[in-house]
Amino acid sequence: MFIFTKGRSKSLPLQVLKQIITVSNSNKNLRTIQMATGKPFREIELPQQKPQDEGVLFPAVLSPNSTALELFAFEDAIRTHKPWLESLLLKSGAILFRGFPVISPYDFNRVVEAFGFPELPYVGGAAPRTQVVDRVYTANESPLDKEIPFHHEMAYLPNPPTKLFFFCEEEPEAGGETPIVLSHVIYEKMKEKHPYFVEKMEEHGLRYTKITGDDDNPSSYTGSSWKSAYKTDDKTIAEERAAKQGIKLEWMGNTVKIISKPLPAIRFDEESRRKTWFNSLVVSYYGPATEKIGNPNTSAEVGNGDPVDDDAVKDLLKIMKEECVVIPWKKGDFLLVNNLTVLHSRRPLIKPPRRILASLCK
Repeated sequence: MFIFTKGRSKSLPLQVLKQIITVSNSNKNLRTIQMATGKPFREIELPQQKPQDEGVLFPAVLSPNSTALELFAFEDAIRTHKPWLESLLLKSGAILFRGFPVISPYDFNRVVEAFGFPELPYVGGAAPRTQVVDRVYTANESPLDKEIPFHHEMAYLPNPPTKLFFFCEEEPEAGGETPIVLSHVIYEKMKEKHPYFVEKMEEHGLRYTKITGDDDNPSSYTGSSWKSAYKTDDKTIAEERAAKQGIKLEWMGNTVKIISKPLPAIRFDEESRRKTWFNSLVVSYYGPATEKIGNPNTSAEVGNGDPVDDDAVKDLLKIMKEECVVIPWKKGDFLLVNNLTVLHSRRPLIKPPRRILASLCK
């Protein structure tokens, strides 16, 4: 019907357009022409974006070309232009959609479904979450005035999600942003600053440990109980589900130590052809560098048993802060993140409200 590439299109012949218009009502005419001209999205620029190689902006930001775009037409546009959107995601690492007709969790779920990415069940997750509707869950439920450090989602498991969606249902008045940063940039900066530590991580990976009990700990961003994490009250079933993920459970009454096998801390991303800082070091490590933001019930060590270099973690936190992009949320925003190449975090909420929802994809 048409070809859409970087904002340019080939329109259908006028005769064909007239035939489409003839069989459509007036409202449908507008939507049909909009789709037929191949311009449902336009790239816009925000002052917070950062340029990458070849002038690519991080993140990409898309807005609708028409205020008359309705939700079902937006769903159709996503399906039609999915190859282009995936190409943009690969180049930029994340796409912020702003100004589209996405108002409720139900709308957000429809948008997630329109992309057609398989859902990743949240089994073994460290954060407490509540299902809102179908594929949509709350984001981390820890106190909103607390910071959550940068991480790749579920990098403490062997099969983490490849893509994440975030949706702003309630816009914060101040604070509460979701900063993002390119993982390959962090790797390159850390390799320059701490080459020996990075070499050890590349060779041995990281091992993660968490101690948790029967009940969720709402004060912690890694506060899910073993029952919530493994979706069962049965210890045997929990052990079976953990074992499938290469996780060992050591019981101490109803408290359990969750121990991962050594997992890669630096990964080579096949699509971007770059090494990435793919780990959960900052959210798992507890030491002087993270005592203000860390959780004393979690720990991380180098896969060979060596301790993590605290000075390296201090520099890591500084680099992440310097290199990240922070765009304030607006109601109706949704963010698509390549979890294999981009880390995310949460800034403390200064002035409520804030309600951000999430969906994870394989």
